[in-house]
Amino acid sequence: MKFTQYFLHTRLRPDRAAIKDEWIQSALDHPIKTTLQSDGRIRKWTWVPEENKFLRIVLLEDGETLHNAFFDRDFIP
Repeated sequence: MKFTQYFLHTRLRPDRAAIKDEWIQSALDHPIKTTLQSDGRIRKWTWVPEENKFLRIVLLEDGETLHNAFFDRDFIP
């Protein structure tokens, strides 16, 4: 996986440090929903049973570089 500096910085936060690489990979490989933002970035969601939460990842326009990952409390499938 490729990462932005923003992602690497925010991943140090306590609420983001617990997000596992395999959950991010699951969102990449098997998203339950994918949307395109107006700026060209790509949002993908996956369900994380261990946390009982939805994980949202945001990719840059290239579809490969991870820009953000967080548990999305507002997502409704």
